[in-house]
Amino acid sequence: MAIEMGKTTAAGQAPGTEEPPDTGVRTPHEAGDRHRLTALQGLAALSLDAMASVAYGPESIVLVLAAAGAYGLGFTLPVTLAIAALLAVLVASYRQVIAAFPDGGGSYAVAKKHLGRRTSLVAAASLILDYVLNVAVSVTAGVAALTSAFPELYGERVWICLGVLVLVTAVNLRGVVDSAKAFLVPTAVFVGSILTMVAVGLFRDGPVSTASAVGHASALGDGATTVGALLLLKAFAAGCSALTGVEAVANAVPSFRAPAARRAQRTEVALGALLGVMLIGLSVLIGRFHLQPVAGVTVLAQLADASFGHNLAFYVVQFATMVLLALAANTSFGGLPVLMSLLARDNYLPHVFALKADRQVHRHGVVWLALVSAALLVFSGGDTNTLVPLFAIGVFVGFTICQVGMVRHWYGERPKGWQAKAGLNGFGALLTGVSAVVVTATRFTEGAWLIVLALPLIVLGFEKVNRAYAQIGARLELGRIPQPPQRSRSLIVVPVSGLSRLTCQALTAARSLGDEVLAVTVTHTGPEDRQAAEALRRDWELWKPGIELIEVASATRSLGRPVSAYVRELMQKHPDAQVTVLIPETEPTHLWQRMLQNQRGSVVAHAVRRDTDAVICRLRFRITADAR
Repeated sequence: MAIEMGKTTAAGQAPGTEEPPDTGVRTPHEAGDRHRLTALQGLAALSLDAMASVAYGPESIVLVLAAAGAYGLGFTLPVTLAIAALLAVLVASYRQVIAAFPDGGGSYAVAKKHLGRRTSLVAAASLILDYVLNVAVSVTAGVAALTSAFPELYGERVWICLGVLVLVTAVNLRGVVDSAKAFLVPTAVFVGSILTMVAVGLFRDGPVSTASAVGHASALGDGATTVGALLLLKAFAAGCSALTGVEAVANAVPSFRAPAARRAQRTEVALGALLGVMLIGLSVLIGRFHLQPVAGVTVLAQLADASFGHNLAFYVVQFATMVLLALAANTSFGGLPVLMSLLARDNYLPHVFALKADRQVHRHGVVWLALVSAALLVFSGGDTNTLVPLFAIGVFVGFTICQVGMVRHWYGERPKGWQAKAGLNGFGALLTGVSAVVVTATRFTEGAWLIVLALPLIVLGFEKVNRAYAQIGARLELGRIPQPPQRSRSLIVVPVSGLSRLTCQALTAARSLGDEVLAVTVTHTGPEDRQAAEALRRDWELWKPGIELIEVASATRSLGRPVSAYVRELMQKHPDAQVTVLIPETEPTHLWQRMLQNQRGSVVAHAVRRDTDAVICRLRFRITADAR
């Protein structure tokens, strides 16, 4: 950024400058800023994934440790504290990433600058996979909570998932600020209910109620007491699923209002603090109530039961969890389109993904994410367990690459205290790298092999797109000063099939555009066709437009190929001339009337574009209601 973050006033104004008077007219920048996020709105729009992960993060730890029996569950809090320590490292790291890379991109931007092009593409591919899977996992998890409360809806879960996805997509197409406002209340209700549950539970000597777990089989291991390093690593890696979404703020820095970097840093710290407090608080309650995992009931539901009792507060927690899980997909809609726009600018994705709509939303990225996520929902049948084994692997890869890249960043920049910062990032890279290896190894046969296969395929796709753009750029000589434009002889070819007002306007336009105009008609060998050709020739001689009518014979009933063959022959005879094919077409007022057209213009245009390098000009003749 042009203005250093440490040298601006609270209002984002450089010292020594006066605030301009309010004229009542918004500048383009101010108008665009209305569609960007404040820190609070950013917390609602970009933290839903991380916030909602407290619903399944602690449960993932408990389910792994339950294999070692009640003794193993005693390690829930130490494992959670290790995850909280890693969370602190990641938050500190991504604060630095935000300051160093205010254009967004997260691990992709860091790797691109410090680790090379190929590594940056691996980071981008991993983030894309994580964001897409986050949408599918969040939606299916939210719908699973709904169908648990209303079992009669279970058979319609795929349609419900698609309905939720359409809702989230529609909100995001209206702009990131509108999505933040829409999700602010559900986020506040969820965070408030979890913190209240933790606070109330700390004052309980024992569980108020266990009604939610009654009648459900325990998932605790029988008689197991050994807790080895591998089990702890598996529990740590499983619990790290609660860290997904931490990187979303760094990926979407341009979505914030100015000063964007400072607001994004505040959002990152607030996210880390809230997430850490909730994770540690829930783990303390698990130990305090000696909770055991049971089939069919979530750990969070048991904790709410134990803290509040089986009453209205219990259902509030469940409903808030259901809503937030379903809407946690919004994190991907906030982060992935920005990342895709950066990849498009670097020629690794189609340039259409870099375009923004009026509301500062990357509409094409939002739509693409929705379509791919819908395909995953249909493929999985709306089942969360089918998708969870694929989840979080990509984000660990991105974490690791980002941390290693920041180590290189500190080593190259060497600011004051760089050794401590590099050590912090190096330690974080070690932890996330180990987590990535453990998660991949333990879930390889459960579907993680798909991620291992998909990562290189996506990178190869990036490379192919980049090579295509490189070839186009070389052909267009982009980056070079072209030769001065020169005027060449202009030949205009006008396909005609009869005399009409359309023919007259087409030839008039052609004369104004070119030095020489050639009217071309295609003749066929059938008796009726010969009569039509003779009639056109006779009418043309009577009309005397001063333009030669050239007849191109065709043995078949085709139209496009004879015209393109004539144009190709003309270009060979006149290599220094600019040949333009002007195709006259009618354009009816009503859409349904267009189905009545013969589409000859489209046929000719397709053939000429396919077979020649001639310029194609399509003249539209609008037919209005009062046309005669």
